[in-house]
Amino acid sequence: MESGFPETLIAIVGPTAVGKTSVALELAERLDGEIVNADSLQVYRGLDLGTAKPTAEERNRVPHHLLDILNPDEEFSAGEFVRRARPALAEIAEHGRAALLVGGSGLYLRALLDGISPMPTVPPEVREELMRQLESEGLASLRRELERVDPETARRVEENDPQRTVRALEVARASGRPLSSWQSDRPFGERPLQAFRIGLTLPRAILYDRISARVGRMLRDGWVEEVRGLLDAGLRPSARAFQALGYRELVLYIRGELALEEATERIVRATRRFAKRQWTWFRRDPRVRWLPSDGPRTVVSEILAILDRDDPGRGHVET
Repeated sequence: MESGFPETLIAIVGPTAVGKTSVALELAERLDGEIVNADSLQVYRGLDLGTAKPTAEERNRVPHHLLDILNPDEEFSAGEFVRRARPALAEIAEHGRAALLVGGSGLYLRALLDGISPMPTVPPEVREELMRQLESEGLASLRRELERVDPETARRVEENDPQRTVRALEVARASGRPLSSWQSDRPFGERPLQAFRIGLTLPRAILYDRISARVGRMLRDGWVEEVRGLLDAGLRPSARAFQALGYRELVLYIRGELALEEATERIVRATRRFAKRQWTWFRRDPRVRWLPSDGPRTVVSEILAILDRDDPGRGHVET
């Protein structure tokens, strides 16, 4: 690994739209810290509105890492996130500053903090073939194959999740072994990083209202134009980035296959389901300390009190 890790390492987690960004900005300013993006889609250039990426003003307030590092047709995985996040943490440590991991991609955070299972190399042509099949035959065809070759993973992956379905199938096709088998060989837990894990929560009805409001705001701010610009630039509808929440629905709208009202309703429903899955994921981790998202200043004051009370040599690799 690259040198050391920041003495103060904090993960801010929780469902989409709960307020992680505003809390992280306030906390980073109070701790003289830097933020490491742990959202699997904010790494892509050009995917700004639909991923709720921090604005230029917010990035000027606090240094950010792992934003806009890939073109939207490039691949990204938990393993690649770990390979890029560790040097970012080492750089923050060299600055003598606190590090905040911020995002709702639970698998990515788990891989970084707890370790990651080994995965086979997947030739590009395997993924290209799967994406062509997805585009020509639809997700149902890939789901049937996944249920046949890796029923354990199929039970864990939502039926309407093309990204994880394709990932599981590409591992199976490339290696001849199901993804679940690879993951069981060396489960998460190797060389963990000790971090404070803070989860933000809201009553579900309030969170769902926030999601509806945010989708409406994104559309008013030009989300459709963002998607149209990506298509005009040559990005294929089957590109991985377009499998993200909202983007695939807006591609259908732009192609005339879906009315905007229906696309909006689908985006809101899918985002609410996604938030529920995020909640379920993070709730399984007993190390997460949950705080009501009562506004950035209130939450930050509570986090600072926790840091003052509990200081177990955070940020170092456990042996």
